[in-house]
Amino acid sequence: MTQSSSVAATAPPSASSGRPSATAPNTLSGTVDRTGRSGGQTGVTLGVVMDPIESITPYKDTTLSMLLAAAARGWTLHIMEQKDLYLVQGQPFARRRRVTVQDDDDHWFEAETPVDAPLTEHDIILMRKDPPFDMSYIYTTYLLERAAEAGVLVSNRPASLRDVNEKLATAWFPELCPPTLVTTRAARLKEFVIEHGDVIVKPLDGMGGAGIFRLRPEDPNINIILEHSTLDSRLQIMAQRYVPAIVEGDKRVLVVAGVAVDHALARIPAQGETRGNLAAGGRGVPVPLGDAERRIVDRVVPTLLERGLDFVGLDVIGEYLTEINVTSPTCARELDAKAATDRGEQVRSGAPEIATRYLAALESRLR
Repeated sequence: MTQSSSVAATAPPSASSGRPSATAPNTLSGTVDRTGRSGGQTGVTLGVVMDPIESITPYKDTTLSMLLAAAARGWTLHIMEQKDLYLVQGQPFARRRRVTVQDDDDHWFEAETPVDAPLTEHDIILMRKDPPFDMSYIYTTYLLERAAEAGVLVSNRPASLRDVNEKLATAWFPELCPPTLVTTRAARLKEFVIEHGDVIVKPLDGMGGAGIFRLRPEDPNINIILEHSTLDSRLQIMAQRYVPAIVEGDKRVLVVAGVAVDHALARIPAQGETRGNLAAGGRGVPVPLGDAERRIVDRVVPTLLERGLDFVGLDVIGEYLTEINVTSPTCARELDAKAATDRGEQVRSGAPEIATRYLAALESRLR
């Protein structure tokens, strides 16, 4: 029995996206071709923990691009949601669905009847669940860690998904960041706004631009906004000096196994908006990496590799690093489309390039 994506076409969409590699485009592709397909091994079993596949937006979903790249390599594909994972006497299991996928916006997957199986039946598991980064997410990383301890390659590394808060991780690189304050105290935040004159405040666990405010000292709502954002000085939040270069875009730089993709996706705020997030109405424009982005990548990559963070999205505004996204970075499909267009090729005509680089890097560790 199979379940088809033709049913999912009526479901509310949720997204992801992307493009290819940069400075060393061939460094991750040294695989042994035993299939006659996209340079991959046969016999690899992939598990993906993700949001419901029925509700994704296929043409821009980065997780789907990973499934498509795996299919092109001849791999066996299984998908799971967080609620499907469980432990029995310390051993990790999941109620999983085997799927086939195709790059079709109306019919992007077919799924077999769910079955229960040990997570150790997978060679590789990708953790691609979107935030919120809540206790359910944390519990999932513990279960995936049990699979990793049993020999499954889990990416990104579960412990690092817990440890690397996407806002706070920038604290490892203060020289790359705008003036930044993290505190629970509304009064201290107000002093920071007065000192810097123009400030962005945001929650430490948000995504898609949710909960972000731009504040100036004369803002009549400054007190209520800070009280609300900190839950009356009980919740840590982040404040950063406003970077005017946001008008040129909040650039998403994808780093795949330590190598940056050669274009970023500049997410340009809508008219009258401060937030560049696509979910907040921003417009995505692929742009070549500049010196500032490359300098940031060079500084950050050793830490990413040390922590087993193989697929990461760095957010850069002007010359400043603002976030290190590790949970389920997106923008790969937009960047793949840019690369295909630059080569004069039809968009979405082959295996997704960025996802193929990612899987090739993981596959090389299986041997």
